[in-house]
Amino acid sequence: MTDNYLLKIYKKFLKLPCGRRLFSWYSARRAPYFSSISPQITQLRPNHCEVTFKKRKQLQNHIGTVHVIAICNGLEMAMGFMCEASIPKTLRWIPKGMEVTYPAKAATDIRCVAEVPGDAWKPGNLPVVVKAYDLDGNIVVEGTITIWVSERQKQNTE
Repeated sequence: MTDNYLLKIYKKFLKLPCGRRLFSWYSARRAPYFSSISPQITQLRPNHCEVTFKKRKQLQNHIGTVHVIAICNGLEMAMGFMCEASIPKTLRWIPKGMEVTYPAKAATDIRCVAEVPGDAWKPGNLPVVVKAYDLDGNIVVEGTITIWVSERQKQNTE
């Protein structure tokens, strides 16, 4: 799937000094809500994406841990970029829902991961597994984002 538009852009940015940081900045500005967590896309390949962000005062809750909504923002970003880097050109996707649990406190910087099996891209509901990790590798949030995958409508060239 080397002709994927997003992977092409990502690879171009990686050739630049601070390419990951620049790509992340560029990408977060295209979907402005993502910029609220100052994310960095650290891995992007078909069926897998990782996004990291630092624990900052603006992202903390009343007990001093990273707020779960900030983490869900990172998980949704990882899912979205994974989908765009993976989905065949004949299909399209849209998120339908998110279910998450919080098995541990998020007291450090966060790494969000979204992935699906390589053979997952078919019309219908697609559950995307998402997990957020602290710096010690503990899962602090995990769940599923369900997306609806459908055929792209054929363009009428008349």
